[in-house]
Amino acid sequence: MSVVTLVARDELRMMVRNRVAMIGLALLMLLTLTAVLSAWMYQRGVSELRARHAHAAESAFDAQPDRHPHRMVHYGSFIFRPLGPLAAFDPGVDAFTGSSMFLEGHRQNTANFGDVRQSSPLIRFGQLTPAFILQAVAPLLLVFLGYGSLARETERGTLRVLILQGVARGKIVTGKLLALGLVALIAGMPAMIGLAAIAVQPDTPALPVLTIAAGYAAYLALWVVLIVLISAWVRRSRDALLVLVAIWAVSTILLPRAAAGLADAEIPLANRLQTDVAIGRDLRAIGDSHNPDDPHFAAFKRSVLDRYGVSRIEDLPINYKGVVALEGERLTSSLFDQYAAKSFAAQARQNAMVDLAGLLSPAIALRAMSMAAAGTDLDGHRRFLEQAEAYRYALVQRLNSMQAQDVSYFDDMATDPGADRRKRVSAANWQEIPDFRFAAPDGATLTAAALPSLIMVLVWLAVALAMLALVTRKLGVRR
Repeated sequence: MSVVTLVARDELRMMVRNRVAMIGLALLMLLTLTAVLSAWMYQRGVSELRARHAHAAESAFDAQPDRHPHRMVHYGSFIFRPLGPLAAFDPGVDAFTGSSMFLEGHRQNTANFGDVRQSSPLIRFGQLTPAFILQAVAPLLLVFLGYGSLARETERGTLRVLILQGVARGKIVTGKLLALGLVALIAGMPAMIGLAAIAVQPDTPALPVLTIAAGYAAYLALWVVLIVLISAWVRRSRDALLVLVAIWAVSTILLPRAAAGLADAEIPLANRLQTDVAIGRDLRAIGDSHNPDDPHFAAFKRSVLDRYGVSRIEDLPINYKGVVALEGERLTSSLFDQYAAKSFAAQARQNAMVDLAGLLSPAIALRAMSMAAAGTDLDGHRRFLEQAEAYRYALVQRLNSMQAQDVSYFDDMATDPGADRRKRVSAANWQEIPDFRFAAPDGATLTAAALPSLIMVLVWLAVALAMLALVTRKLGVRR
């Protein structure tokens, strides 16, 4: 049996004798299995609930009777953001961003009903998911299992005895790494089994699954190397434990929240009230589509008359009120898009600041990688908002076009008792409008988004290995 295997076996024997450590490992595996099952059931339940509500909203819209098209513009419809299969592993920002939107004319609403608004504030400290267990809990368990792997040998004097007997320092360190790495493999196995179960679902892309597996494997390997590194660097087990717990607390708890708070302070976002006031001010400046005498729409009226070669709107072959509605929606939607783009740009700068903090904390880099690969990061939410807005604009303009083409101007302006009936169009038109369908990104897109953060985790691992190699050369030398 090789020296490396003997060292690893002896280290594992020491861990097994530590009943508290073994109970901790068993509890971690049980907690991970619980997280996998609960996250799986939650994802399936939420997906079914949103699909059911979406179907109900679509059915209610299609079931509307004959109406004036502009009434349908204001009747609107609800849409719901679907959850991808990998959200069962890492739900990301889903609990914070909202899951449904109300689509209507002249207004761009935000997503509502985020779980964080309906739950305990403790949800901000992390949800019980496989991703959270591997990011925060598993490293802490490894710390308590491996903090004395080499420091204990130094305290007892057995390390110098091994070196004097000709055992290479590198083999001693490799044996310790092998033992703790095996424990890390066992600790991460339940989560990886859950990830594999998600991967066999029909719509799950393979590349993001492999990326997530590689990222968490590298992260746990980083902690294994870091624990052995600190244990080799200090002389006493107690000091190693204190240093490692401090590193875990700072990198896993303090820095991620401090980075988010600093980004929010440096790049503040306008709240909903501020945005609504600013949009209202700009809308008054560009014109009011409901006021045909508005300067902008007065010029627009002249351009429409010139286009059709007539002198009165009554002589137009189309309903001028519908044409005004088309132009008004184009202007307001363009303004909404400008404010949305500003908000997205500010959020992107905030995320860039937080991602930069990944140079100080591998936990930040890992979280960014995990959410990006799962499609549950801010970019995933932005994809939903942009697709929802594109659908809203197409829906409203289609209804405005019905008013312009299918409702005559004279009927639209009439006030006699039968005018209301003449202004309506067939209910069959609502049923012909396609329902909203979210186009999820493919696996290559998700993997490309996660790659920079994965590289950062790998760089952390490489640096830790290089530092361990340097410390190994002086292992056992009195300081």
